[in-house]
Amino acid sequence: MEPLLRCIDVEVLRSNKRILGPISWQINPQERWVILGPNGAGKTTLLQLLAALIHPSKGSVEILGEKLGASDVFELRPRIGFTSSAMMELLPGDEKVIDVVLTAAYAMAGRWQEDYDLWDESRAKALLNIFGVRELGDRTFSTLSEGEKKRVQISRALMADPELLLLDEPAAGLDLGGREDILSRITSYTSEERAPATVIVTHHIEEIPGGT
Repeated sequence: MEPLLRCIDVEVLRSNKRILGPISWQINPQERWVILGPNGAGKTTLLQLLAALIHPSKGSVEILGEKLGASDVFELRPRIGFTSSAMMELLPGDEKVIDVVLTAAYAMAGRWQEDYDLWDESRAKALLNIFGVRELGDRTFSTLSEGEKKRVQISRALMADPELLLLDEPAAGLDLGGREDILSRITSYTSEERAPATVIVTHHIEEIPGGT
């Protein structure tokens, strides 16, 4: 079985200061991982690396059979589902919730002139339903609560049926009830046979989904 991700002696430097690594790591299909650590430990930097948003300063990273630095990251990124607070800020606040999810099929952050068929719309609605926000489909994204936005963003990350799912603190800032509900839904989805390999970043043990 070929690994989905392989990091070998990877380091990330900023202003000649090492902020990540050295790290060697391998992720296989359907595996579920948690990256746990305090703020400033490099968790988010590692996730950005896995999402092909940055390149390593040293070492090699191979994601879904493509080596960073030798592949077209714009073709690679749609195969990776990624959520983070920074990504959330890129989503248009005046966009309808259903469109926030739909546009992920084209790896876009806002609707333009692309066409969507009934299958696309059906999948978007099904994902919103899985994460408990289907009834919000016609609302504008900016009117949602923090917890609702997180659910929509996870739905969006799954729209293109990714092979690798990366969730950066998906339950951060939620109250106890909201946290337990979203973690339960993540656990249920990622436990399915066809679910993508999943990596979750958190700095709270209580935010680790069951079965991870």
